[in-house]
Amino acid sequence: MTSRRNQIATQAARDVTLAQLDGSNRGGQWKGAVFKAVLVLCITVAIVTLVAVVLQAFFTGLPRLDMNLIRNMPSSIDRSTSGMQSAIWGTVRLMVGVAVTVVPLGVSAAIYLEEFADRTKWYVRLIELNIQNLAAVPSIVFGILGLAFIVRGPLDLGFVVYAGSLTLSLLVLPTIILTTREAIRSVPGSIREASMALGATKWKTIWKQVLPSSVPGIMTGTILALSRAIGETAPLLLVGATVFVTYNPDGFFEGAFTSLPTQIFAWATRPQEEFRILAAAGIIVLMGVLIVMNSLAIWIRNKFTRTW
Repeated sequence: MTSRRNQIATQAARDVTLAQLDGSNRGGQWKGAVFKAVLVLCITVAIVTLVAVVLQAFFTGLPRLDMNLIRNMPSSIDRSTSGMQSAIWGTVRLMVGVAVTVVPLGVSAAIYLEEFADRTKWYVRLIELNIQNLAAVPSIVFGILGLAFIVRGPLDLGFVVYAGSLTLSLLVLPTIILTTREAIRSVPGSIREASMALGATKWKTIWKQVLPSSVPGIMTGTILALSRAIGETAPLLLVGATVFVTYNPDGFFEGAFTSLPTQIFAWATRPQEEFRILAAAGIIVLMGVLIVMNSLAIWIRNKFTRTW
């Protein structure tokens, strides 16, 4: 009899809990439908707004999408043939500097944290906490740090291209570390165990097995991080990117420089209609570069991803 009462009480408790979770007694079904409709409405508004902005920029800048835009230097006199060659080459040098700096640092830090670091140590936990926090810091803060410690301060590089590259490297370094750690973590542990069982050292296992298997994820994260860096303007304005440069940078450590976002910003703030058309054309070029980079990241992920 006692066992029967316990079964009845257990079943009643289960039924009450399921009823509470179902939400049908308090109108949970229609609330869920309304919430779903609000979400769809928000997504629709965002997509329509984005498409409207892209189309407006495209039709405004279409008359200036010619070779003069790429071959010629910026000019405030002959606006009909003004171009953005110095901004394009400045962006190329900036991204080369970012890539050769942040990829070795980010990948090395991720390998250490994921494969070698003792997570029970306080300093390892502190490093991981700071990496997580730095990923959400506004870009202007990195620009201030670049001005204080890279352009001036200890490094004292001055207003040169590589100062901008180092500043953008600080900006995207947390992203590189986090994506690389996730790529390394996705490699099955059985791969490591089999390699070490055959006599390979831990480093050879990482170098010959783990890293090649995680290259698609690392490359995807790297390209997406560079895509973020290529569209930044505020940090570069603080570390020396000028808004009007009529020559290509002389090198990584000398001469003034500019970039595509900086040049677009300069044109967009001018009151003349010709400069606004140039800004729209520059936006189209920058969006084209970003689409190519993101498409490359998707292709690499789909091409080289292994199914374990």
